[in-house]
Amino acid sequence: MYYFVEPMTEDDIPEVQQIESQSFTTPWSATTYKREIRNRASCRYLVARCSPTPLPPDQGAAPQSRNLGMLSQIVAALFPPARRSTHSCPIIGYGGLWLTGEDAHVTTIATDPQYRGFGVGELLLNGLIDAAYEIHAQMLTLEVRVSNTVAQRLYVKYGFQPGGTRPRYYTDNGEDALIMWTESIRTPEYRSRLSELRRHLHIRLQTQAVRRRSSIRVL
Repeated sequence: MYYFVEPMTEDDIPEVQQIESQSFTTPWSATTYKREIRNRASCRYLVARCSPTPLPPDQGAAPQSRNLGMLSQIVAALFPPARRSTHSCPIIGYGGLWLTGEDAHVTTIATDPQYRGFGVGELLLNGLIDAAYEIHAQMLTLEVRVSNTVAQRLYVKYGFQPGGTRPRYYTDNGEDALIMWTESIRTPEYRSRLSELRRHLHIRLQTQAVRRRSSIRVL
């Protein structure tokens, strides 16, 4: 299976909400998503899609429509520029961020339960990091449930560190939120770390795709 990220559109909202309903107890309204998507000055929202085969390139596609900055440099061989029409490729995850001052705040990120554990969330996080570069953010921040240690490990891997808590932040059960921050994402050290992490992610996803192709041929 091949995964790729692209900007979220208003047509994507129903599929995004289906995943959201399986991931969060307090989903956003379609109106909220529309408002966020339209606010290009300070918001970026992405979706992850899957395809059983690599998608052929579209020479007429806009450069940013399928390749997201540094991410494309690392995984271009595995995630080539896609055709404009990707509606046949289901959405399997999504994420978004806001620019607040110099910080990019990750507002939401989720993966379809059927595709968790395959690197889709990590791919989306990389897309959001590139979006943060695009809107000239200096650092990234987010909130995560204190009990969600799986997500916390991913964030730590990409340079997020605990910076405090928001007591009873989640209204469904009153759970605290752990606030996490990165240092500057624009230093040579962070860019080097990001490049190495993406190299490993590329290898992981490529290996998964090869194994899937091999199993299909055997069947």
